[in-house]
Amino acid sequence: MCYSAEVWEDFRLYERMGGTLDIHAFAKMMEARRFTGDLFKVVPKAMREPFEHPRNEGEMGVKEKMLEAYQAATLAVEEEISVQTERLVKAEVVLASLKPTKKAENDKRVATNKITAAREKLDEIKSQANADGYGRMWPGQFAPVLIRDPATGARMIVPARYRCRLPGWTKADEIERPGTYNARKDKLHTVWKKLFGYNHGVIVARRFYESVSLHRLQHRDLVPGERDIPVEIRFQPEPAQEMFLACLWRYVEATDTEKGFYSFAAITRDPPPEVQDAGHDRCIVALKPENIDAWLEPDPGHLSAMYAILDDPIDAYYQHELPERVDDAPAAIIRRSKFDGR
Repeated sequence: MCYSAEVWEDFRLYERMGGTLDIHAFAKMMEARRFTGDLFKVVPKAMREPFEHPRNEGEMGVKEKMLEAYQAATLAVEEEISVQTERLVKAEVVLASLKPTKKAENDKRVATNKITAAREKLDEIKSQANADGYGRMWPGQFAPVLIRDPATGARMIVPARYRCRLPGWTKADEIERPGTYNARKDKLHTVWKKLFGYNHGVIVARRFYESVSLHRLQHRDLVPGERDIPVEIRFQPEPAQEMFLACLWRYVEATDTEKGFYSFAAITRDPPPEVQDAGHDRCIVALKPENIDAWLEPDPGHLSAMYAILDDPIDAYYQHELPERVDDAPAAIIRRSKFDGR
């Protein structure tokens, strides 16, 4: 499963593909963040930054709501620092006494980590996003998605959360089954049948990340007593190119306790040989550019045409790269192998 990817987070990049910004959807997303206080957590900086320099009245309205969300998020972070500082002080008092406890040790560790993370959030406000408009997307975060307006048929750019809430699901259902940021190709006719053939979208990525077990990467079984060590691998096509990832989306209607929002999932398929060789059992579907128009205008009466598009992704060479060290794992290597797109 593609649990993370480097994607276009600057919505203006999608305008190159003929997309028109759904300004109302972006305004609603920012307004919701004012109530939840999670702006920094779920809306990446590269997605927020363009609104700091609005081009028209509509974008100015989004900016105003974003500034309100900034205030709420900053207050939440500052409150977290205050709570954790108090926890840290109490833990240090116990540890300095004649009867230090394991609980105090744990409280000190947790409080220190949370204070550091909260301060990093505040520092992030002053930083600049990547100049190229790319950013790392994680499940639960928002990203711009190119879809077709169901009413007009025009291409539209919407902010959508990377984890799709399926039709008929409640928030509780989603919490219980949080893996719907990916849609398996072999489940499109069952689990995803109310979206496949109806609500198709595209996001643009240049790399994607997977977590695999070290022993699977090394093509061996765990030895007795060995723990499973997760390793993050970054995949990148060769030659380097923008990947137009096939997605499904759904708009979640507002309730008494939740604002309405778009959500989406990336479609995955069986892995090509080199992805499987790296220890992973799924792979994203990168559409050929010439198939984007057809993908965004599906006909539920002719799903075979949509399957044909998914079965004909880009041809590319893939490179996967490991971090230099993961816990006690050996130094990582770089492997290159051919990906034939089937």
